[in-house]
Amino acid sequence: MGGDADEMNAFRELQSQLGPRWELADGEGPEPRDIVVVPSLSFDGIDTIAIEGVIHYEERMLFALNLLRHPRARLIYISSAPIHPAAVDYMLSLVSGIPNEHMRRRLTVLSLFDSSLVPLSQKILQRPRVIERIRSLIRPDCGLMTCFTVSELERDLAVALGIPLYGVDPDLQWLGTKSGSRWAFRKAGVPLLPGAEDLKSEAELVGAIDGLWQEIQGLERVVVKHNTGFSGHGNAIFDLRALAGVAPGNGTSRESREQAVADALPRMRFVDGRQTWATFLEKLERQGGIVEAFVEDPNKRAPSCQLRISPTGSLDPISTHDQLVEGIDGQIYAGCRFPADAAYRMTIQRDALRVAEVLQAQGAVGRLAVDFLCVRSDDGAWRQYAIETNLRLGGTTHPMMMLRMMTDGRYDPDTGLYLTPRGEPQFYVASDSLHSESYRGLLVEDLLDIAAVDGLHYQAWSESGVLFHFTGALSEHGKLGITAVGKSPEEADHWFEKTRQVLNRETKR
Repeated sequence: MGGDADEMNAFRELQSQLGPRWELADGEGPEPRDIVVVPSLSFDGIDTIAIEGVIHYEERMLFALNLLRHPRARLIYISSAPIHPAAVDYMLSLVSGIPNEHMRRRLTVLSLFDSSLVPLSQKILQRPRVIERIRSLIRPDCGLMTCFTVSELERDLAVALGIPLYGVDPDLQWLGTKSGSRWAFRKAGVPLLPGAEDLKSEAELVGAIDGLWQEIQGLERVVVKHNTGFSGHGNAIFDLRALAGVAPGNGTSRESREQAVADALPRMRFVDGRQTWATFLEKLERQGGIVEAFVEDPNKRAPSCQLRISPTGSLDPISTHDQLVEGIDGQIYAGCRFPADAAYRMTIQRDALRVAEVLQAQGAVGRLAVDFLCVRSDDGAWRQYAIETNLRLGGTTHPMMMLRMMTDGRYDPDTGLYLTPRGEPQFYVASDSLHSESYRGLLVEDLLDIAAVDGLHYQAWSESGVLFHFTGALSEHGKLGITAVGKSPEEADHWFEKTRQVLNRETKR
C-alpha cells in the first residue's frame, strides 16, 4: 500500500464487515457465501528457502473445500502452479453429505501457471485481468478472503478485490515475529527460554551471546533466529564449546570474549545449508532477530498449541500436537502427532491461551499457534518454555482440518482429545515430507490407485486409515504429505509405517 491513506481507509472499511462475513462463512445457515482462498507463502526470503517443492505448499489449504458442504457456498481457490484435478477430486471426496458434482459446480480452481518463488498474492496483484475475473465471481455482500499468512500483499489484494480479509492485520504482524513472541510471553507471564530479542546488528548479537554466556554457567550452545524465519530455515547454532579458553570465569575480559565470539560467528551452523554468514547477517540487520540458550537435553519435546481468535471476540483452543523435528539439531519441522503428550498438553494449552489473550487485546484475529519446548526435571515432571508464536496457519493446521472433513467431530478442550460424533477419540501422525527418490515419477492417480489396492485410504466405518495431501510435489520431487489416523496412537503409527512400506515396495519393483 505504500502508506496510501485512501487505500488504508478502504481496508479499514472492509474490515469493519469482517465479523458478519466471517459468521456467514463459518455458519450453518442457508445463506450464500463466497470464499476466496489465497494460500500465498508471503514470507521474506521465500525465494531462497531450501525446501524441495515449496511452491506446492499452496495445496495445504485445500481443506478449505470443506466449506462447500454448505449448498449455497462458492469457493475460489487460487494457486501459482496447476493443481492436479485428481487431487481436487480426492479432497472433495472427503467432504461428507454433498455430491461431488454439486460441489464441483460451485468451485473455481484458478492457476496462474507461474511457479516462480514469488508470493502468490504478489503474482495476483501483477495480473489485473485475474483480479477482475475473481471480482466477477464474488456475489455482493457475501465475500471473504482467507490466506495462509497475512502481509501487506494480502492487505493490498483484499482492497483490490473489495472483500474483507480473515487474518491478522499486517500492522500487528510484529507480534508473530520471534522478538514479538518473546514480548507477548513476558506480558502473559509464561515461562520462556533465557535470551535476548530485537537484535539488528553484529555488535548487538555479539553482546547478547556474551550476556547469555555470563548468565548461564556451563552454557554450551545458543540458537540465533531471524525474526521471520520459516520452518526453522532462519536459524543457526552457535557453539560456545570451541571458545572454552575465553569462557567467563577464565580471567578473560569482556572485550576478549566478545572479539572471540565475533570472530567465530561466520562458523555458525546454518540450518539452511545455502546460508553464509554474510547472507545471514544481511537479513538479521534488515528484519532483526533473537538469540536463545540452546536446550541440550536429547529427550526434549517440541509441542505446539493451536488456537483461534474469532472476529466476533471468542477465543478457542483448537488442538495440541507434538511436533516432529529433523535436520541440524532438530531445528526443522517435519510433521506432528495429535494430541500432544497427556503429561503436558493441558499445561501448554493453558499457557497458549494466556498468550492468545495478550494478542487478542492487541487486536489480533484468526488462527495462531504457540510453540513450546518441554524438558523433564529431575523429579520426572515436565517444564515447558514458550519459544514462538505463529500468527498464521502452519504445518499442524491441515491434518486436523482434513480429519474434521472426514468425521465431522470436535476438539474437546477439557481433555485435549478429538472426539468423533459417537464420542470416540481419534489420534494421528502427519508429515509433509514423506520422501524417497523412488517416488519420483509417481503421479497422483498412481498414488491413489496404490492406496486403494492396498487398503490404505481412510475408511469411515473403521474410523482409521490414511489421508493424502501435498501431492503436487510427488512426481517431480518424490515427496508427499500424509495424515495417518487411528483409534489409538499405536494404530496411527501402524498406518503411517504401512503407507511408507507399501510405497517403497511399489516404487522399487
